[in-house]
Amino acid sequence: MGPDVAILCHYDPAGCVRPDTVRYLQALKGAGFSVVLVSNSGPLTSDAMTRLRASDVSVLTRRNIGLDFGAWRMALRALNLPRADTNRVLLVNDSVYGPLVPLAPLLARMTPDTADLWGLTDSRERGWHVQSYFLLAGPALLRSPVWRRFWRGVIPLPSKRWTVGRYEIGLSRRVTAAGFQAKALFPHDALIPDGAVRNPTLSAWRELLDAGFPFLKRELLRDNPLGDAALHEWRGWVPAPFVAEIDRDLRR
Repeated sequence: MGPDVAILCHYDPAGCVRPDTVRYLQALKGAGFSVVLVSNSGPLTSDAMTRLRASDVSVLTRRNIGLDFGAWRMALRALNLPRADTNRVLLVNDSVYGPLVPLAPLLARMTPDTADLWGLTDSRERGWHVQSYFLLAGPALLRSPVWRRFWRGVIPLPSKRWTVGRYEIGLSRRVTAAGFQAKALFPHDALIPDGAVRNPTLSAWRELLDAGFPFLKRELLRDNPLGDAALHEWRGWVPAPFVAEIDRDLRR
């Protein structure tokens, strides 16, 4: 395990792993990270395991208790992170399609001298926070009491809303209250300049892709939660090789 470690939380009720998730793992390895997939699906299919072994990533499996924060906590403990030589830990999940563009240049911009906790996007819904589908923690934060106390306190909660409030929003609050810097590479106020409070991954997906954002939220395409009448236009914004693959997953 190298100094930079990425932990991807995966969930699929059938124990499958999407092709774009495999590419995501490979992109993280290409950016210099040791990569671990922790699946909340329980046992994975033999096909999924074969593809993951071919990608040379470590695999942990568990029941879906505690959602992604439960999975990350389990992996951090199982891997004894941070270790003495750990420099950065990246926590991600498979709630996105992509990456649609190379990750390494984006990760290179997320330096620990600029922020201790990085996200790709931030949100002002229910209070400012970096969004937890992509969280990069630097060395000072990893070795701080606030980081250790936060993960010791992560327990399964009865709903996704509670998990978002206590852990996704709570992590940014605790980090900044302790004097650390938290920052988003694609900040909310640059994407939504009218002062409205929205989730940028759902409401500003065009602006994000235009700015070089590497993902589309699966929830956006699956549920269209904001009722975007022109959402079908996403196919024109995504590189052609990915369109059929995403359509197949949405049908599944």
